[in-house]
Amino acid sequence: TGQWRRESSMWGAGSRYSSAVIGRGYRTQSPLCYNTGSWTQGTPSLITHRTVSSSVFPLYASRPTTLFGTLFASGRWTLSNRASYATAALPYGNKLRNVAIIAHVDHGKTSLVDKLLTQSGTLDAEEGERVMDSNELEKERGITILAKQTSLDYEGYHINIVDTPGHGDFGGEVERIMGMVDGVVLLVDATEGPMTQTKFVLSKALQNGLRPVVVLNKMDRKTTRVDEVETELFDLFSTLNASEEQLSYPTLYASGRDGWCVKNLRDPKENMNPLFDAIIEHVPPPKIEEGAPFKLLVTNLEHDQHLGRILVGRIHSGSVKPGDELHALSRDGKDHGPGKVIKVLGRKGMDRYVMSEGFAGDIVGVAGFSSASVTDTLAHPSVTSPVPANPIDPPVLSMMFGINNSPLAGKEGSRLTSGMLRDRLHKEIEHNVTLEVNATGSEGQWEVRGRGELQLSILIENMRREGFELSISPPEILSKTTEDGRVLEPLEEVFIEIPNEYLGLIIEKMTARRGEVAEMKKSDDRTVVTFYVPSRTLLGFRAEVNMVTRGTMVMHHSFHSWVTFKGEVENNRKGVLVSTADGVSTTHALHALEPRGVMFISPQTKVYTGMIVGEHSKKGDLDVNPVKEKHLTNMRSMSKEEFFRLLPPRNFSLEEALTYVNDEELVEVTPQSIRMRKAVLDPGARATALRKKKK
Repeated sequence: TGQWRRESSMWGAGSRYSSAVIGRGYRTQSPLCYNTGSWTQGTPSLITHRTVSSSVFPLYASRPTTLFGTLFASGRWTLSNRASYATAALPYGNKLRNVAIIAHVDHGKTSLVDKLLTQSGTLDAEEGERVMDSNELEKERGITILAKQTSLDYEGYHINIVDTPGHGDFGGEVERIMGMVDGVVLLVDATEGPMTQTKFVLSKALQNGLRPVVVLNKMDRKTTRVDEVETELFDLFSTLNASEEQLSYPTLYASGRDGWCVKNLRDPKENMNPLFDAIIEHVPPPKIEEGAPFKLLVTNLEHDQHLGRILVGRIHSGSVKPGDELHALSRDGKDHGPGKVIKVLGRKGMDRYVMSEGFAGDIVGVAGFSSASVTDTLAHPSVTSPVPANPIDPPVLSMMFGINNSPLAGKEGSRLTSGMLRDRLHKEIEHNVTLEVNATGSEGQWEVRGRGELQLSILIENMRREGFELSISPPEILSKTTEDGRVLEPLEEVFIEIPNEYLGLIIEKMTARRGEVAEMKKSDDRTVVTFYVPSRTLLGFRAEVNMVTRGTMVMHHSFHSWVTFKGEVENNRKGVLVSTADGVSTTHALHALEPRGVMFISPQTKVYTGMIVGEHSKKGDLDVNPVKEKHLTNMRSMSKEEFFRLLPPRNFSLEEALTYVNDEELVEVTPQSIRMRKAVLDPGARATALRKKKK
């Protein structure tokens, strides 16, 4: 690419020719130089240097003692054996590795990636911890929500790394990137062992034929169970029908926090090099369709304020460079029309850099296509069929998203209209392939389907931070009907770790929710129980049990299968206290209401008719007046200086509020507040609707 020109007497160190690095001091009569960029001064030997250049240099076979030319192949130097030129940069060849880091939530993926980037020289140690968790909510909650790609160089190899979420609700992020990598690093806590999400992510990797590298993490703890965890892992591989090649996985031992990894526990614990070596040895280079035109499957979306939408994916065949004419194909083969590549971008560490050309096997970002989205294929105009995308498990839960129509609407947010809400939801499904948005026929209301309440609550939280005011219905578990008329519902595999003193309580509550015990493991003070339970019966379970167990329960769940409907479950929720007046709550009124139940609000809180202000101590709702004031008189009173001491109100997080409300109630979400309310605000209309329902 570009133009060659002659340079006399020697390679001009420091002059402006190419941004690659070459040994200085080698003289020849008429070498050829690549006329772009600038030279950097090096040493009289073949050396490697991190650079974006991928130019080609000749070796003069007639003067091998006076000039050692070098062939720069996108990150590494190799010796050429003849005087020849190339008109394009060469791909990484067999020195490219694409790998995903998969694990259960909180098993240390992001911390491990931090050390890999730091020890490879890609990042400085001062750049902070958990740098891959760039989303604000990820940093707050300490979990990975979005799959993110980065890359590093190690001993001449270029390694693309994808950090994936560990929570079951974001499993779609894991599913869609499996076609982008050629191997996985399965990270397992050496104390906890394989968990529900470990089983899920491993099953997806094995189904795609990927060979794993197993790493037992957090080996710095004193509570590790190495032998037991290794046995549990092998049993899990066998249960998931792993092939013989997949069963011969290597096992390493690491502490991501301390930055070391070893093949044998007796080896010195110095750095992460054994993990780098294992990736290079056991993860194969990408398979490339030789001679085929350019094809790229879009698996992620990024945005740049100057370039707009950036489509990220792996190049299956061919190459791409700025100016190329391509077209986009949807999953079903629909043509989105032609477009021109503006930029080809790569990632190294946390930085995005411009590439002169992207080659088959590499993971790149392409700018210039505003209509293409996730699971679409970017391809040469001669390509008519898209690259097959990995199937995504269907949603199991739905909520109704509507505009806020309460008496306090418009007082705290800036995005209030149904058009803004519609556009925001459609924008979300462009890159979040596990979500579905359907019109309901009601003005200002849409049905949103997802994989779990946490996934949808993250969407709601992001929207409220953007200034939206929303009315959200309680989550509803989706079912499906077979051809023979049977109703099927989703079944969850639930993992619970609990102190032994609460074991009986947990089994009792799970049995009441149609749950079945699948496995139980007891230790001295804690018990690990695995249940199979219908998804619909889990709504609100975590919040209820955490109150009883004082926050000592550890619970994880993931989708298991579709089963025949297991029957209705009795709703044990008590009634609520519903406001019958508009205004500001008073201490006098709340003190009088405390014997009636638990309050959800504190004094000086704005309330309105139909707003839920507390939980009734009995079954059935109770209408109350939380704004009532103490009347003043001209009579002396011994209690005029009386002070009331109110109990602290019960505060709800967004997830807790969504699982607390019933079918007749809504959650009002604004940038500043989370309120619960009746869907029908007027008490008289609500009573009439209840009578009709009973008839």
